[in-house]
Amino acid sequence: MPAPTAMKKSAETQSCASTLSPEVKRIIDCYENENAGVKGNLVRMLNTGKLAGTGKMVILPVDQGFEHGPARSFSVNPDAYDPHYHFKLAIESGCNAYAAPLGPLQAGADTFAGQIPTILKYNSSNSLYSNNQDGNQAITGSIQDALELGCSAVGFTIYPGSDNQFEMMEEVRDMIREAKNFGLASVVWSYARGEGVTKEGETAVDVIAYAAHMACLLGAHIVKVKLPTDHIMQKEAQKAFEKGNIDVSTQAARVKEVVRSCFNGRRIVVFSGGAAKGEDAVFEDAKDIKAGGGNGSIIGRNSFQRSWKDGVELLDKIMDIYKN
Repeated sequence: MPAPTAMKKSAETQSCASTLSPEVKRIIDCYENENAGVKGNLVRMLNTGKLAGTGKMVILPVDQGFEHGPARSFSVNPDAYDPHYHFKLAIESGCNAYAAPLGPLQAGADTFAGQIPTILKYNSSNSLYSNNQDGNQAITGSIQDALELGCSAVGFTIYPGSDNQFEMMEEVRDMIREAKNFGLASVVWSYARGEGVTKEGETAVDVIAYAAHMACLLGAHIVKVKLPTDHIMQKEAQKAFEKGNIDVSTQAARVKEVVRSCFNGRRIVVFSGGAAKGEDAVFEDAKDIKAGGGNGSIIGRNSFQRSWKDGVELLDKIMDIYKN
């Protein structure tokens, strides 16, 4: 495994600055009912890494081993089979947080304690699950696990549109409530899918905005969704978009509509990096997210499936886009 030259110790990568920047204060003030623990953990993430104090976030998520299997996830960069690799990548590149299921966080808990905020991914699916069944995920972690690991937040996936959506919504609401009891923030991955959602509709701008809004309605502190296309799946939504003269002609405009759907920007919303793609496409996505008012990126495969050097440089450039 490549050894980082030295873990960055500069002020820009130190967590939890003593004062809040105006942008971070504006964000935190939007969470009016939250307890000091939740707000403190949100501040910790917002004040960590290269983007500390900017109100922008880049999170490294590594749950692909569950979702796609080890070979599909890591064989292109064998060093990434080791969970320590991902901790080091998130720290060295200056990410705001690192998100993973229980096992990888446990594997590096002592070595990397306190060096970066962590997010315990609370539920997971896998590619062996029958395509004939509707989308669902198993609970694979607990609040107790998150507390023992010193996590700042827990994460949960819901599938609006699935036959299991109502059960998943009840589960995530219970998770958010329990997490709040212990001062943990909650991140909700909201991915529309199911019999009533076409494949093209999974990334339609009306569906993405709807899924993001549902996550906010359930009490999510941070919302994660995919970048939307200009497709509009729902006929009634098409009428509303036309009547409201909602611009969906550019990716930045579509991001703006998703942000507006997250309580008019009162909730943090980050966008998935998606499948592996070229650097130019990744950078264009970041520029559009920034232009549309999004809070940042949660980008996994496009970073850890590259070499160490290329992965760090890519994340560094993405953060430069958000920062500058």
